[in-house]
Amino acid sequence: MAMNASEIERLIKEALPDAQVEIRDLAGDGDHYAANVVSSSFKGKSRVQQHQMIYAALKGRMGGELHALALQTSAPED
Repeated sequence: MAMNASEIERLIKEALPDAQVEIRDLAGDGDHYAANVVSSSFKGKSRVQQHQMIYAALKGRMGGELHALALQTSAPED
């Protein structure tokens, strides 16, 4: 079962309320997305930690409902 972009955005914003989120469907299949997420919550965090925060926000859906998510994350000043 695929996820839609609005559900991905909702989950990320639920975990990171200040986040600016841009989601693109890469293959048109609802399984392969790219996300650009900017949040002050990322300040002082490594890229790996930032991505872990996004994966946590998706509440275990990575690898199941959501097959692939290419991430670009940054704090607002980056």
